[in-house]
Amino acid sequence: MTGGSGTEQGRARCLDLSRLVSRVGRGPWTGVDRVEAAYVQALLALDDPLFGLVRTSMGFVLLDRGGVQGLWDRLTEATPWGLPDLLSRLFLKASGAKRAAESDLRRLCLARAGRGGLRAMLRRRLPANPTWLNVGHSNLQRHVFDAFHAVGGTATVLIHDMIPLDFPQYQRPGTVEDFRARMRRVSELADLVIYNSAQSRADAERYFAEWGRVPEGIVAHLGTIPPQPTRAPITPGAPYFVTLGTIEPRKNHLLLLTAWDQLVQEMEAPPELLIIGSRGWNNAEVFARLDENPAHVTELNGLDDGEVAALVQGARALLFPSLAEGFGLPPAEALALGTPAVVNDLPVYREILGNKAIYADARDMYSWAKIITGLTIGNEARQEAAELPTWQDHFNLVLKVT
Repeated sequence: MTGGSGTEQGRARCLDLSRLVSRVGRGPWTGVDRVEAAYVQALLALDDPLFGLVRTSMGFVLLDRGGVQGLWDRLTEATPWGLPDLLSRLFLKASGAKRAAESDLRRLCLARAGRGGLRAMLRRRLPANPTWLNVGHSNLQRHVFDAFHAVGGTATVLIHDMIPLDFPQYQRPGTVEDFRARMRRVSELADLVIYNSAQSRADAERYFAEWGRVPEGIVAHLGTIPPQPTRAPITPGAPYFVTLGTIEPRKNHLLLLTAWDQLVQEMEAPPELLIIGSRGWNNAEVFARLDENPAHVTELNGLDDGEVAALVQGARALLFPSLAEGFGLPPAEALALGTPAVVNDLPVYREILGNKAIYADARDMYSWAKIITGLTIGNEARQEAAELPTWQDHFNLVLKVT
């Protein structure tokens, strides 16, 4: 397909898939990964012209609709990845999974180019006035914005949160500066910003105003479709609770470990705590306590989405004492599975979950211990699955303006 003319179906969209590709071989998808995946599925279901852009270690690849479908099939394991090609074997020092992924991208792509050739590639291959959609926070580079603007396109970015700037103490070294630079480019160069919550919008626009430009924006809550439960990888021998997410300071695992110490001392038959997630950063105290194998606490990682969903569905509640969130998918997905969610009393949860969640101050360990005790010894009857915003609701808003 060549540039220069519109299409009857609608405006061409070019979805940035750099984040999902970067996650190949790195374990289960995170919340941001799953948002990017939802966009792939939604756009593949439309008849409008669809393209995909991926920044690789050797430049950019551009996919047409067939290429996006082929990549999606590989990401979801419907089609196996191919063997690394000669270029990857000779020049790419990376994992076998990354070599295979980048090799298949070259096989699937419509065109590829180095950084200096991106603009020319887009001009040759895209229809007029394309929309570049970036929902994964990857590839937010000035020359990518400039390349789409140079061919008459627009840039739409989904912002998940501004937590790295509001809570730098929870971040890995060096990541705050990189995040700030990305967000400043969004402030300066984005044509439209999609926010997953009103809270995220307020947080972001506070910084944008300080930096001098506030792009047009809309709020579109994320869809809540929990993964289909499969077989639980373990069967706890007592009532149990689940907490889900990377083990990093913001998620506040320390509160739960302290509460469990108290429950073990006070209860004749204390519940089990399943901590599901990989170890993150800046959390030496929590890691040390986990290494001591505390009573009635089990650390799990590497589970697939179906296994996690099965454990969440069987739990007395999902516990989520996170200190900051832009949206927070795990509590919403737990509620959609019919599992109670106990969450920190954050404005974003009041916005998204309303009265469907159980709220507790994450600075008050005793209130959490009391709630957990009540849920342990109380009636085991499950609640009905909560009705929450759907992805259809999200895209009904987004597709009107992109």
